[in-house]
Amino acid sequence: MFSFSTPSVYQSSKCFVTYGTLAHIDPRQLPSKVKPWSTFLARDFVHKVDLVLPAESLQLVRERITGDSIPAPMHHRVIMTLGQVLEGEFFTQYIKIGNIMMLSEGRIDSDNVFSLKEGAEPSFSSKSLSLPLASVVAMDKSDFYRFIGTLTMYLDKETYERAGLVGKPHGVKGKRGLKPRWIVQFDLRSPSMLHGKKGFDRLTYACKTVLSKPTTWLFCNLSKESDSGPLQQHFPTRYTSSPNLVEGLAVNVPPLTPPQVFLEGDDQSDLDEYATDIYEWLSLIRLESPRLSTSDTIDPYLSSYTIPGNPDDTHSGELCKVSWQGFISPDWVRRTFADVIQGVPLKSWFSLSATSFTRGMADDGTDCTVLRLPDTPGEYFLWEIK
Repeated sequence: MFSFSTPSVYQSSKCFVTYGTLAHIDPRQLPSKVKPWSTFLARDFVHKVDLVLPAESLQLVRERITGDSIPAPMHHRVIMTLGQVLEGEFFTQYIKIGNIMMLSEGRIDSDNVFSLKEGAEPSFSSKSLSLPLASVVAMDKSDFYRFIGTLTMYLDKETYERAGLVGKPHGVKGKRGLKPRWIVQFDLRSPSMLHGKKGFDRLTYACKTVLSKPTTWLFCNLSKESDSGPLQQHFPTRYTSSPNLVEGLAVNVPPLTPPQVFLEGDDQSDLDEYATDIYEWLSLIRLESPRLSTSDTIDPYLSSYTIPGNPDDTHSGELCKVSWQGFISPDWVRRTFADVIQGVPLKSWFSLSATSFTRGMADDGTDCTVLRLPDTPGEYFLWEIK
């Protein structure tokens, strides 16, 4: 894995590039601990997914994308207070038992923002580590991982002090133009998060006295697609992220296979140049930029962009782009990536990108893009913007 150096002290985002090989996958048990699978799961809340592939490959995966194999992700928009999230059947059915993710409106560097997402953390005990290997293999996944439902609150200083909760400073210290921010987190799956427990009662009291303002949430139920449940008491609005298909993109395609000379060498500068050029080309495809069109005749004085690589190796091709936009779970992106791998021929290339929601006033949302290289046994490039 390589990381590009930051060109400016004022730029906080970094690009990490990984070159590797995809192993054979089992559709019933997708990988989660190795890249690029772990990269997709590391996204907090995905806002947009872009799939770019040649037109001939689209015909092979069209049924998977638009059919029942990859159902369009669904989410709801609902107005609730934080206290309503932590009470009654909503708290019991969705948080204690179910699997949901929620995100409130606002920007974390200026507003009071709440998020709720399930995750897993290792729960190894001395007892389990002392068992024979055969016993360890036979144990269920839940024996090794403790599933948590983390409530994260980004609060301004005044709200944090009035709420009386325990948190820690958030953000870059001394960053010009930003007020002090605090982050508070609770594991709502913990046995101590029940009414009558001191910590939980402190949280609910803060919700009644300080954090009582109704806010707009995005809600996604990962356990099932049914609309029935406690959510209906709050009159939600349902949204379905149907795929948006753009066909017939006649563009100039550069050589996507990296030169073998620098993959075997120690000179990273050539790899940096290749990775930067191809990522820029893929980004322009996602933007449907006319600069890549085979019929583009813009004056070089207005745009100096040129297709990367040797002009003799560049060829014209017809590409397609499929996009989903909404409130999308990282696991849906991972399953979509697996379905596309199984549908697209091994010698053909494709690119899948996942963009998360922006985190502040500047457009600093994270982004990851995977490019499966053509004419190679599952080799890929992965770009991570953090």
